[in-house]
Amino acid sequence: MDLVYGLVWLLTVLLEGISGQGVYAPPTVRIVHSGLACNIEEERYSERVYTIREGETLELTCLVTGHPRPQIRWTKTAGSASDRFQDSSVFNETLRITNIQRHQGGRYYCKAENGLGSPAIKSIRVDVYYLDDPVVTVHQSIGEAKEQFYYERTVFLRCVANSNPPVRYSWRRGQEVLLQGSDKGVEIYEPFFTQGETKILKLKNLRPQDYANYSCIASVRNVCNIPDKMVSFRLSNKTASPSIKLLVDDPIVVNPGEAITLVCVTTGGEPTPSLTWVRSFGTLPEKIVLNGGTLTIPAITSDDAGTYSCIANNNVGNPAKKSTNIIVRALKKGRFWITPDPYHKDDNIQIGREVKISCQVEAVPSEELTFSWFKNGRPLRSSERMVITQTDPDVSPGTTNLDIIDLKFTDFGTYTCVASLKGGGISDISIDVNISSSTVPPNLTVPQEKSPLVTREGDTIELQCQVTGKPKPIILWSRADKEVAMPDGTMQMESYDGTLRIVNVSREMSGMYRCQTSQYNGFNVKPREALVQLIVQYPPAVEPAFLEIRQGQDRSVSMSCRVLRAYPIRVLTYEWRLGNKLLRTGQFDSQEYTEYPLKSLSNENYGVYNCSIINEAGAGRCSFLVTGKAYAPEFYYDTYNPVWQNRHRVYSYSLQWTQMNPDAVDRIVAYRLGIRQAGQQRWWEQEIKINGNIQKGELITYNLTELIKPEAYEVRLTPLTKFGEGDSTIRVIKYTAPVNPHLREFHCGFEDGNICLFTQDDTDNFDWTKQSTATRNTKYTPNTGPSADRSGSKEGFYMYIETSRPRLEGEKARLLSPVFSIAPKNPYGPTNSAYCFSFFYHMYGQHIGVLNVYLRLKGQTTIENPLWSSSGNKGQRWNEAHVNIYPITSFQLIFEGIRGPGIEGDIAIDDVSIAEGECAKQDLPTKNSVDGAVGILVHIWLFPVIILISILSPRR
Repeated sequence: MDLVYGLVWLLTVLLEGISGQGVYAPPTVRIVHSGLACNIEEERYSERVYTIREGETLELTCLVTGHPRPQIRWTKTAGSASDRFQDSSVFNETLRITNIQRHQGGRYYCKAENGLGSPAIKSIRVDVYYLDDPVVTVHQSIGEAKEQFYYERTVFLRCVANSNPPVRYSWRRGQEVLLQGSDKGVEIYEPFFTQGETKILKLKNLRPQDYANYSCIASVRNVCNIPDKMVSFRLSNKTASPSIKLLVDDPIVVNPGEAITLVCVTTGGEPTPSLTWVRSFGTLPEKIVLNGGTLTIPAITSDDAGTYSCIANNNVGNPAKKSTNIIVRALKKGRFWITPDPYHKDDNIQIGREVKISCQVEAVPSEELTFSWFKNGRPLRSSERMVITQTDPDVSPGTTNLDIIDLKFTDFGTYTCVASLKGGGISDISIDVNISSSTVPPNLTVPQEKSPLVTREGDTIELQCQVTGKPKPIILWSRADKEVAMPDGTMQMESYDGTLRIVNVSREMSGMYRCQTSQYNGFNVKPREALVQLIVQYPPAVEPAFLEIRQGQDRSVSMSCRVLRAYPIRVLTYEWRLGNKLLRTGQFDSQEYTEYPLKSLSNENYGVYNCSIINEAGAGRCSFLVTGKAYAPEFYYDTYNPVWQNRHRVYSYSLQWTQMNPDAVDRIVAYRLGIRQAGQQRWWEQEIKINGNIQKGELITYNLTELIKPEAYEVRLTPLTKFGEGDSTIRVIKYTAPVNPHLREFHCGFEDGNICLFTQDDTDNFDWTKQSTATRNTKYTPNTGPSADRSGSKEGFYMYIETSRPRLEGEKARLLSPVFSIAPKNPYGPTNSAYCFSFFYHMYGQHIGVLNVYLRLKGQTTIENPLWSSSGNKGQRWNEAHVNIYPITSFQLIFEGIRGPGIEGDIAIDDVSIAEGECAKQDLPTKNSVDGAVGILVHIWLFPVIILISILSPRR
């Protein structure tokens, strides 16, 4: 290592805090944009606003610094409500939303955190611009004047368009622009409450000239290149609001499976109204067939029932609306119950007393419901002892009762209730009820062995209540000890045989369950109840479920496994194992945990330790991985200029990292470095030796060389100890043109996406364009411009100026290079401040203008030193120019293309290079002019330039 490099490296070590933890830093963040923004502006000093047109692509990138590498999270808020992307945050540096919509506008936050200090947060407000088609509606009013009565006919034309930013409206009558005050019969105003979104044209006391074509033009002043939109309306003496008629009954009662056709016709309106059908609740069925105002529902079902409305609209007055209700006949849920004599406390049926049989169904429409009663299959009519009634539909809809007064033996038999609908087409519901000496109210019991019921978590269990009596009613199950839902999510479950089946029992299902008789299909008496206790056993829940312990040899560790919950809690035992080897067993007394210590680790002690804590239901397990593996290294991403130019086709990269928890295990003796070109399978590996102990926060550097431009590479880094390999870390390194590069060699063929950080000048008339022959417009101007890039490739890129219309003669396009930095004077070495600047240029066409090159020095933003100039047709070929430059401070190069007198004047440049040292003499023009090109040598001898030399061996 020479003296120059030694001093530079020493300064780097001091700045980066190799000996301490100075390299660790809390996060910083800033947001940069790309994509298709209309405008970026700073608002009120702190708020950044990103304006974009609806449908374009939003792309925001969060640039972070900090070590360890911060985690990035994007979130969004809109107003006061949080609105995250698809219910989750975006964990990525770049947030990309294609085809952005208006509801996606709002404030976007980028949050970066790495565990050091407070998280870094930056935000940017995204404003989505749009303009919907305007709509004109026409309204009329009849006013009453004071002192005398007459009718004044006034028409309001209302123009509305949704937009952002607020829309501006203008009105035309025919070709005449209407302005406030230009016509006494016209008033133009914006209602206050609409905040500029509505423009109203008022025509007072209609005149003949007011019958005309009116146009409303909505404009957002071409922001984001959104064009104006126009809507027209013809006002005539026939203009009228819509009226319609439904050619159907209301309501319409139909049977399931039938096809229904609703016909809606217009009876008035100018212009001709449009007809639409809507449903009062929900959307129209998917199976409907629409033909103008005719709506057909094939094979109708109960789900299709409801109110259907036909709406006519022609933007004049209020829309017209007519509705009809479709009722689909249905009969379902037939049930019965028996009520003993209410005047006696006995729940049994007895001879000489009254008994009532009730029958209930759900019917649509309820007014068509009819009941018929039969005894032993014969029709039954209402009499003094057999009274048939229907309950008030408001109290108990769809219910009929049969009261048997003074029950006799001859009344025993089977009574049948038949429910039907008058319209027919629906199957009747028949319910049989047997009345006999064996008809008795229900009773519930629980078998002795069925409560308490013990089961294990995950099993299937049946809770049972035995039902006696005739008929047997429906049994209702619910939780008796807490107000919680049953396993199916409802508060009650029905059972027809008294059994409740529960699949995949969980510990939360432990407790008391109530079984209870219902009145349905049984006796209408006080419910009978019984209780069943369910006990769910489950194995111990323990912590930690898994824990990794990293420790070096000859050190001690201790493992502890704790019981959180278990049932039953008695008879808890434990056992410790290393692999299959049993280490220790025991039984819990009063403690809630068990420990296993290791006093001095050796190779035999490393492995997976399992502690099993056991009860009757099973075992809970704590697992401990005891290992000597080193933690993963953490790549350092904040290296200033990690990329530097090596030779024309290759580059080098300064790879830097720190070691996570270096003292946790044995000393790291080396790193295994793997590298492969992105997309390849094979890794190339080598070892990087480490001398001495690595300190926490120590920054380690290794220079990767001979990397091919502009390829990206995957790099894998694995620490090695006497235990073996540690955890690996992988990152991707990419070639990018250096920002403010220290000059050794610079080459740009304009192949990468950022065109080597060249930028367009904001003060010129038009821009340079990146182009390749393979991607150029098929309508390109012939007889000018290159047919390939400088190397002869049709896929290769170059920069050029397009001189077709609307460009004018003399207009300029200026392209600025990145700013090149040069280091201070080197007091220990020779001084050499000369650079060879070269590039290829193409000037073919009969209207070629001028190509100029300027040198701009730092601090001289308004002074540009001319370097080189050429004009006129040079033929269909690439030419090369070489110029010596002698900068004394940071500098930029400026390419200026000037449009000639016609469209055949395209000028192109390619392969721009800057190399240390003067150009070879054979490359320089022998005179001041070569093919019309003038080279101007710039000699500024004030301070020497130092070039930092890169060392390819590792350093720490």
